[in-house]
Amino acid sequence: MATIKDIANKAGVSPAAVSRVLNHDATLSINEETKRRIFEVAEALNYTKHHKKKPKQTKRIGLIQWYQPEEELEDIYYLAIRLGIEKRAEELSVELVKCEMDCLEKEEIDGLLALGKFDEVEIKKMSDVVETIVFIDFDASHYGFSSVIVDMNQAMSLVAGLIEEKGYQSVGVLQGLEYTKTLREPIEDYRLNKLTHQLPQNATIDTMLQTAFSVESGYKIMKDYLDGISPEKFVDIFFAESDAIAVGALRALNEKGIKIPKDIALVSFNDISVAKYVTPSLTTIHVPTESMGSIAVNQLLMLLDVDIPTPIKVEVATLLMKRQTH
Repeated sequence: MATIKDIANKAGVSPAAVSRVLNHDATLSINEETKRRIFEVAEALNYTKHHKKKPKQTKRIGLIQWYQPEEELEDIYYLAIRLGIEKRAEELSVELVKCEMDCLEKEEIDGLLALGKFDEVEIKKMSDVVETIVFIDFDASHYGFSSVIVDMNQAMSLVAGLIEEKGYQSVGVLQGLEYTKTLREPIEDYRLNKLTHQLPQNATIDTMLQTAFSVESGYKIMKDYLDGISPEKFVDIFFAESDAIAVGALRALNEKGIKIPKDIALVSFNDISVAKYVTPSLTTIHVPTESMGSIAVNQLLMLLDVDIPTPIKVEVATLLMKRQTH
């Protein structure tokens, strides 16, 4: 694992600044460019695979993202996938063009990677301009397009298995709410659905707290929970639907002097680089973000070369990273 000092050296900042950024210290005054550089270096130093460059390709592919740059810093899951895309495109000498929805038709591209969640209006805009599209972290099979997604059934079986292993009975969920950009349609929560059906018989979801996918939202929702309930009524464990939410929740728990995991345990989802550097370090589901980006590039290039009449859906498996919060 890369150290704080390793990240600091590569990012050109002090170790203290790295530590405060990775712990989402709200009191730190630092510009967005430096913050982004620290997060990108932290993610990049986690990448251990090395690939030989392949012969130069002639393909020019586009990348469209539903997250704006400032949103990437709120929850760096999509930043991590984007870095995986960029790394693989560079390895293959493929030209990667970052596109905006409104400017897509002006770009001369062979195919398109769509990173994030999209509604039917946005999908139509894309498909009117580009024939071959691969969606990442969004199942577009219903719309006739290929996808790279997380195997949520397998991921939630890991969470349920941890709950059973530790004998936790009272479960809380820190549920992230998100919506498409154009139609503001709510996005289906596969995590909650899969977890509910896989919990051991003696465990129940007793508390549901809904919030945005950000550190500050996770902090506020947990602070409100702790302020409004007596310790004897705490749930045994919270499942946070993203590390960003969990990092905020951890700050609230630490401020209240809650002993983790003795008083309340916490398991999260994504395993972004930050998960290892917070205190206590997060037990979380590892999503192979670099692989998702790499697979999507490979899949798009294959679809451009081979005429396949049906959408292809790739589901990536996850790992349970046991650290200090369970």
